[in-house]
Parts: sequence; C-alpha cells; structure tokens
Amino acid sequence: MGDIRKIVFEENKLEKKLCRLVGQAIGEFGMIEDGDKVMVCVSGGKDSYAMLDILMKLRERAPINFEIVAVNLDQKQPNFPAEILPNYLKSLGVQFHIEEQDTYSIVKRVVPEGKTTCGLCSRLRRGILYRVADELGATKIALGHHRDDILETLMLNMFYAGKLKGMPPKLRSDDGKHIVIRPLAYVPEKLLERYAGDMNFPIIPCDLCGSQPNLQRQVMKEMLRDWEKKHPGRVENLFRSMHHIVPSHLMDSEAFDFKNLEISTELTGIAARSSGDKAIDESELDELACGTLVQGTYNPPL
Repeated sequence: MGDIRKIVFEENKLEKKLCRLVGQAIGEFGMIEDGDKVMVCVSGGKDSYAMLDILMKLRERAPINFEIVAVNLDQKQPNFPAEILPNYLKSLGVQFHIEEQDTYSIVKRVVPEGKTTCGLCSRLRRGILYRVADELGATKIALGHHRDDILETLMLNMFYAGKLKGMPPKLRSDDGKHIVIRPLAYVPEKLLERYAGDMNFPIIPCDLCGSQPNLQRQVMKEMLRDWEKKHPGRVENLFRSMHHIVPSHLMDSEAFDFKNLEISTELTGIAARSSGDKAIDESELDELACGTLVQGTYNPPL
C-alpha cells in the first residue's frame, strides 16, 4: 500500500509541475486570452499528448474561458494506425478534427533518396494547419515544442546558419493571419518522457522522419544531454540566456547602433542591465564557470 501511495504522490507532483510550467509560459507570453479557440496540434507523440492533457486541465482551473479543438494531420504514412487518435480523442470527450492529406507521397517524390525530408514536410504541414485553423475558426495554434526543442534549434542555427535564433514561444505567421504558441516552452523533455509513461499515452511513431538516422537535430539533442550529464546546470543556464539578450555586447549593428554610440553617464533600457564593460571581465566569467560566483540577477523563475 505504501508503494502505491508513493507512486500516486510522485505522479501528482509531476502533473502539478507540468501545469505550473505550462501556466507560467502561457501567462508570461500572453499565449491564451479570454474567448480564444485554441487549435491543439496532436501528432500522436508524447509531447503533443502531454500538451493536450495539460491544457485541458488548465482550462478547468483558468480564470478565463477558452475552447480547445484537437487537430491531427494524417499524412498517409505507411502503416499509420489511423484509428488510434480518433479513439483516444473520443475517450477524452474533446472536440477534434482529423485532416487527411497525402503529404508523404509528395515528400518521397520530391526529396532525393537519402536527403532530409524534414524541411519540406514541415512546410507542407504548416500550410495545411494554417488552412485548417481558418476553417475551424481557431484564434491560436498550439504546437508541442518543448524546452529542449528550442535549445536544439538555437544550436542548429548557431552552428549551421550563423544566427542567434531559436523557436519563439509565440509568433505571428508570415501572412499575419495566425498566432502560433508553444505552451511547453519551459518544459524539459525528460519530464514529458516520464509523464507519457505515467499516463500511458498511445504513442504513434513517426516512420517518415524517424527512419532517417544521424539527423543534425539528433546530434544536438545528444550533445545537450551529454552536457547535462557531465555538467549539471549548463543546459539550464543556456536556456536562461535566451531570456537576457544584450545587443550592445553582441555584433549585430541592426540590433544596436554602434556607429552612433556616444559618451554618456545615463544608461536606459537593456543597456542599464548589461553590466557595461564588466560583461567582458574574464575573471568574473572564470568565477562563474568555477561556481565561486553565483549569478542571480535576471534569472526567470523557472
């Protein structure tokens, strides 16, 4: 009996933590507003299942009213178990829509053998989901990207595109007609893995992209996990750094006007918290790296 109580306690603790992290992200970035109709994109993976589950729980407790409609895009992948998601969504009693579009054949026809299919697949999927959102009258589109996805994207852009760019928690589509949100932005993947096991979600593997080995995103994932194992806290600090951008200490002249920089005793805005020339104090950075100096100025309460 004691073991059962312990298991239940741990499951409840995990659920509460996920609800707190998702609620925090929603609140800080204004993801969901009163009267919204949120289209929750459900792929059949652990992340989107958890996102739907947590959003449904938060909806019951939230001080605002919003609708949820779960949407799955059936891309006609070989051996895709088409009955699993409809049956699961019916059991939840949530409004849902299954959109059937054979993007798999298009991707396989257009992309040469051995090349990455993710780019084209993502563009096709995005266009279809925007159209479905219009048809359903959805005001927000919720995607299941978590904290690790955001960090992997940051690293990929730095290493391969030469950009400091990640996945924003909230964005407006290029045509200005849709708002995309990522409610799991603060949630580490390891928590979602545990939660999926606890909840026994009916996971559907992705045979299209998952069958491609050695993708660079997987390399980034393994690198981050290795860092966290060898240097606990490093990944968390990397994520926190995305909350505290100091353009005056980077090299983007469009983000900061270096040419017209003048002598002044007054600092305002982001410059006031940039530590000035102290930000290049190597001895302070060494102390931070060694753990002899604790940095606790701008950390968000994650």
